[in-house]
Amino acid sequence: MKKRAKITVVGAGNVGGATAQRLVEKELADVVLVDVESGMPSGKALDLAEAAPMGGYDCRLLGTDRYEETANSDIVIITSGMPRKPGMSRDDLLRANVDIVKKVTESVAKHSSEACLIVVSNPLDAMTYVAYRVSGFPRERVMGMAGVLDSARFCAFLSMELDVSVESISAQVLGSHGDSMVPLLRYTTVAGIPVTELLPPARLQALIERTRTGGGEIVGLLKTGSAYYAPSAAIVEMAEAIVRNKKKILPCTVLCQGEYKINNLFTGVPVKLGSCGVEAIVSLKLNEEETAALAQSVDAIRAMHQAVDQIL
Repeated sequence: MKKRAKITVVGAGNVGGATAQRLVEKELADVVLVDVESGMPSGKALDLAEAAPMGGYDCRLLGTDRYEETANSDIVIITSGMPRKPGMSRDDLLRANVDIVKKVTESVAKHSSEACLIVVSNPLDAMTYVAYRVSGFPRERVMGMAGVLDSARFCAFLSMELDVSVESISAQVLGSHGDSMVPLLRYTTVAGIPVTELLPPARLQALIERTRTGGGEIVGLLKTGSAYYAPSAAIVEMAEAIVRNKKKILPCTVLCQGEYKINNLFTGVPVKLGSCGVEAIVSLKLNEEETAALAQSVDAIRAMHQAVDQIL
């Protein structure tokens, strides 16, 4: 009988807890929740275990503050990090989260040297680069969750605008997980129909801007937190593609080494995910406008990578 996969979720806050719930409800893997706050991950794991008789899942759940319990994980999802606080500069936030993700990755790599890493911590492009440098893992096994979430937000907004099922909409978002992300209208369709035939340019641009600020919109509404339902769904879509070897094409943040004329930077591009992690980067033909927008996004990512290099 095939052994069930093991997935560790680092960080048992809202994103980590929601991710653990989605993983076990899909019966994708046994799940370990790990967090520096003693007791909290154990409480959430126990709560999820007690829901199993009603939820109908048989996965094992463990909460811990010890990385030894995470040993031999197939996938490790890193959600831990510090949110930006009043008076904190972006440089301060970057430095704090580099330190957190560095320590987490060192512990993860020590106990699960063959795992695939899915990084969720922000700033996403920079933290994925930190995990890659610190772990020493091959680029195929280190990726960031960004494009799946950004594309889903774009699809959701298009669905609301057009009053059609989200299942009819397909979108691609490249580049940085931030203000310079690049939604590709030519590759965005509704039941195969280019979205440019269904909405005027002004409305499309408004929806693109809403997608770029989608996370901030939710932060503004919640006032005391950030999004976790949609991010956890995006994480689990990536994890499922790996665990079930689906060969699914998803936009993820990965290390480009010449693809899209991008060298040695973690950038959001479409990739094929399977049991080995990133099995291929899918090359799309971009026009001049799209190429210029992606280049601008890459410049922002490069600046973040250089800042990380100075800290590490």
